[in-house]
Amino acid sequence: MTNPPESEPVDQPSTNAAPPRLDVLKALGDNTRYAIYLELARSPIPLATAEIADVLDLHVNTVRPHLERMRDVGLLRVDAETRGTVGRPQHRYSLSADAPALGLEPTSWPMLARTLLDAAASGGLEGDDLAEAGRRQGEADAARWPAGSDCLDALVVEQAKLGFDPETLEHDDGATMGFAHCPFRDLAETHPQLVCSLHNGLVEGFVAAWDGCGVARFHPLVDRNPCQVEVVLG
Repeated sequence: MTNPPESEPVDQPSTNAAPPRLDVLKALGDNTRYAIYLELARSPIPLATAEIADVLDLHVNTVRPHLERMRDVGLLRVDAETRGTVGRPQHRYSLSADAPALGLEPTSWPMLARTLLDAAASGGLEGDDLAEAGRRQGEADAARWPAGSDCLDALVVEQAKLGFDPETLEHDDGATMGFAHCPFRDLAETHPQLVCSLHNGLVEGFVAAWDGCGVARFHPLVDRNPCQVEVVLG
């Protein structure tokens, strides 16, 4: 399997305070920049310039200066990604944690998830309990797929929707899927057994809907970074 992308922050404009709100509003007064902001706000993973351009049906040379403008006013975080290839690293963009709230801030779901996870841990729930809950949800997700769908293709789509940025390497009897991005990383680092068991259960329940498909082994975050799953394909 190819190595997961390595990212490191690109030097950001040095400021000691949040960017002036007026500068931010001026930057978002442009329709293209506002559309870019919406796409980045909706995306569970950082996006490259070409990916943003593709979604908005724009040329990369049109998108690039808008991204720089948004970065200059403190709206964006930029990471340099390398995948073991020679050449200039690719920049990937996400909303800055210091960007002022503009009515598009994240919902309360992260806080709710953290609270429920703490309650589960305090209540004595173990990894097996979370894995079983994950299997039930995985089965429900699989039931929405039409008959004849490909197990691996469907799993890739479902994991991408959750923000795991899956990458697969197929072999004779199955495939290895690595998760280049963990959308629940802070929770997984706090409660690895519970969170990773839940993720394992989601995958197991989902692939079990296909005859001959299953999970041979799940490698959680404590085993390797990024985590990955070995899938048997029927």
